[in-house]
Amino acid sequence: MSAHELITEHLDLWTQAVTKKSTAGRGRNGKVELTGIKKLRELILELALSGKLVEAEESDKPAHHLLSRIELEKSRLAGEKVIKKPKKLEATSGEEPYQIPSHWCWVCLGQVTNYGVTDKAEPNQVADNTWVLELEDIEKESSKLLNKVRYTERQFKSSKNRFERGDVLYGKLRPYLDKVLVADEPGVCTTEIIPIRGYLGLLPEFLRLVLKSPSFRRYANDSTHGMNLPRLGTDKARLAMIPLAPEQEQHRIVQKVDELMALCDRLEQQTSDQLDAHETLVDTLLGSLTQSANTTELVDNWARFTEHFDTLFATEQSIDKLKQTILQLAVMGRLVEQDAGDEPVDVLFSQIWTHQHDRYQLKEIQKPKQIKVSDSLDIEPPLSWRKALLNDLAFVTKLAGFEYTKHLNLQDEGEVPVIRAQNVRSFKPDTSNLKYIDLDTSLQLQRSAIDRTCLLITFIGAGIGDVCTMAVGDDERWHLAPNVAKVEPFGNINPRFINIFLCSPSGQKELFKSVKSTAQPSLSMTTIREIWIPIPPLAEQHRIVQKVDELTALCDHLKQRLNQASNTRCQLAGAVVEGALN
Repeated sequence: MSAHELITEHLDLWTQAVTKKSTAGRGRNGKVELTGIKKLRELILELALSGKLVEAEESDKPAHHLLSRIELEKSRLAGEKVIKKPKKLEATSGEEPYQIPSHWCWVCLGQVTNYGVTDKAEPNQVADNTWVLELEDIEKESSKLLNKVRYTERQFKSSKNRFERGDVLYGKLRPYLDKVLVADEPGVCTTEIIPIRGYLGLLPEFLRLVLKSPSFRRYANDSTHGMNLPRLGTDKARLAMIPLAPEQEQHRIVQKVDELMALCDRLEQQTSDQLDAHETLVDTLLGSLTQSANTTELVDNWARFTEHFDTLFATEQSIDKLKQTILQLAVMGRLVEQDAGDEPVDVLFSQIWTHQHDRYQLKEIQKPKQIKVSDSLDIEPPLSWRKALLNDLAFVTKLAGFEYTKHLNLQDEGEVPVIRAQNVRSFKPDTSNLKYIDLDTSLQLQRSAIDRTCLLITFIGAGIGDVCTMAVGDDERWHLAPNVAKVEPFGNINPRFINIFLCSPSGQKELFKSVKSTAQPSLSMTTIREIWIPIPPLAEQHRIVQKVDELTALCDHLKQRLNQASNTRCQLAGAVVEGALN
């Protein structure tokens, strides 16, 4: 089967094998990675550099003839003092990374290129229109040039590496980013980019494919030094074994790879366009649910949904959006019916005020602050509900910074587990990887202890805005870390309902309404207390929580099935790749 047939006969597999990109913190966007097409690109490179992509021709002279010419050329250039005499390479293990055609040969990168020999350029040695290349100008993985900047726009003070047209520019810093391109004009670049010039008969475009191949990337990543800023060292790079094909075959390989990569580009664009169109359709239809004028219209809109449910919710992102719509309908009073027989919400508020007063009298909390803030809620709840500030519904507090530095000494084991930001996840805490403090310390810091069911909110850091319900038993005791706030509802308010609201689109809007755009945005306790919340009668709160649990469980089940199918497709894509290589 030819490479072209391999692509076209498995189109569904390449385009439907997708995985969700890992993201963290607020603004998790659920973007997907086109895993199948990524595997296809790797397959094309591996086929190309193992001699399986194009046919050999009788007129091709074996690669060892080319290698002999390169050695003669190096000797001539060194004799004429055009280049320095190449350093002798240390002996390699002699193990060939993989099988190549008999008319190819394995060589060390330092044998056939000038890797490590660079000309330096100082700021006063370049013209105003000189191309100044930085790593940030090259897109990771694709190696596309994102930006071409001239010296007039990017003046520099330290030495740069000089390169010529046709040099292969290799990003040695974090080689897993896979930044390699062929220069289309002279210029200068950061010293983290190595200009590489192949000797006679080594095509720059072929060398670029070699440096982008999975085999070379694995070698480079395994050969780096430095933990925070891993780099491929010069000696290790020169010793890297690379396949050398006959000169004319290199040209045919580059041409075929370009043709197939262009086909991958078209597949990628088509798939992205389809995903974008699908996302727009889902957004529009879900919007029709939350914008329904009344219950009758909502039922009609939902009926249209159910007719195309499997088609609409075929991605993880669409299921996450469905969850958000469920939460929004819940806090708008559209998810369950109102019941005239429910105990009025005013009765609940009387109990809330009584409980708040009792806790103050017992000196369990500070005297409640009176806050007057205009209503900022973007929804109008049913007439049987009531709106209130979180300040009037719950006790909100955190561990003070000085208390943390003076008293808290986190340990891997201890008496009282500590909830840190990394333990706070939407709706339910993650109690793995806990840290601990001793009981005496926790008792000294009673205000920031967790000894009753409450809500936890991350107010700074990567997970800012995450909210979960912390259910605490009678004999349990936990403690806050300094980046997590606790919210203890007064009276019989169902904390799960408050959690649902704070995780809903309207709740998140309230939560972040006063956050300033800074390097490290944070939520103050005042900001949290000033959140407006719609409160239904207590019985309706319980019905809403139950219905949300039912529907989100269905969403989770649907997502699990979707992930299983996606994993299967990715495994199939991997199997096709392995089969093609073998």
